[in-house]
Amino acid sequence: MDRDDIDKIAAWLADRGLAGDGELALLHGFCERCVEAGLALSRAVAIIDTLHPVYEGRAFFWDRDRPLATPVSEYGPSDDSSYSEEWQRSPFYYLLQSEDSELRRRLDAGETEDFPLLAELRAEGQTDYFAMIQRFNREVAIGEMDCFMSRWSTAQPGGFTDADLAALRRLVPMLGLAIKSTSLARVAESLVEAYLGRDAGRRVLQGRMSRGVVEKINAVLWFSDMQGYTALSESIASDQLIPLLDDYAEAVISAVHGAGGDVLKLIGDGILAIFTADDPEEACCSALRAEAELRLRLAELNERREAEGRPTTSIYLGLHIGDVFYGNIGSKDRLDFTVVGQAVNEVSRIASMCSSADRDVLFSAAFRASLPEAEGAKLVSVGRYALRGVGRAQELFTLDPELAVFPPP
Repeated sequence: MDRDDIDKIAAWLADRGLAGDGELALLHGFCERCVEAGLALSRAVAIIDTLHPVYEGRAFFWDRDRPLATPVSEYGPSDDSSYSEEWQRSPFYYLLQSEDSELRRRLDAGETEDFPLLAELRAEGQTDYFAMIQRFNREVAIGEMDCFMSRWSTAQPGGFTDADLAALRRLVPMLGLAIKSTSLARVAESLVEAYLGRDAGRRVLQGRMSRGVVEKINAVLWFSDMQGYTALSESIASDQLIPLLDDYAEAVISAVHGAGGDVLKLIGDGILAIFTADDPEEACCSALRAEAELRLRLAELNERREAEGRPTTSIYLGLHIGDVFYGNIGSKDRLDFTVVGQAVNEVSRIASMCSSADRDVLFSAAFRASLPEAEGAKLVSVGRYALRGVGRAQELFTLDPELAVFPPP
């Protein structure tokens, strides 16, 4: 690989990094161009941490001679017992602890004793191994995203040449910069969706961030909370409270997302979500599917928690449909992307009436009227109720247990 080849690959990395290519496309394109230029790469792995509620980072793989069943792998926290032992026996862990930036082992010369991975690579015909770490400034690191790690191997007799290693030292930092750029965009997307909700997060990333800019929409409103949460929070140990909240929030949020809804707010044990569609009937049926799925999830969750000797509860749910304002509300320093309006107040009041009506789920008359006739027939009246803060009493409905079935998609 000569200087012109290096310059061309560097220019390609800059172009594709600015264009926003994905990490796997960047790694594969880089390796293919290096091979075309005469650098005898046979395998490569690029690793970068991220900021995500579930996993700590992602690894990307390239193999010159065989298709990969799993070209991308997401890994959990390195202090997780299921990962810890393997991680601590890896060359990357050694590099991080030693603060070195490179590690080379000539596999064909028998330099495989340090790490189990090296013996595996040699057995597969690899002759040389070269690992690198590009560290980020700690002041600008995001979470655990504090470095870019990569490893390169060859099956070429004699291993990497000095010119091969020089080319990697020149080009890999640029690959790392391109991958970091893409990963940061992914972090932003993950964070806004995790903390704002999927639809609200997408809207913010599309630039809808101006204070006071809202749109009027018609939406099905979902408000749910846990039965007896206050009493539970006072009666169980603090180390059981958060897992309790997490388990029941997971059941609700998974049901809402699975039916196409968007969760906008978690308020203690309460959850506010919306379902939207061009046709109100479709939005209402989606909410009914979420309610049916929630019942199944709660039954499984309570069975599991009871078997584990942990406290159980259930969910109160109110469903309503109406016009709301959807968008950015707050101060110039702290904005919230949410829904406001009388319908939001009403759905929370409807949910709060579940205890008085001795029902797990209550629907407004407006919600029932927006359902297809066949679905509306599955709801029965529980009477008229005065809702706090609402000017007139409203008739509320619940599911007829003999008729309630999972609505068709």
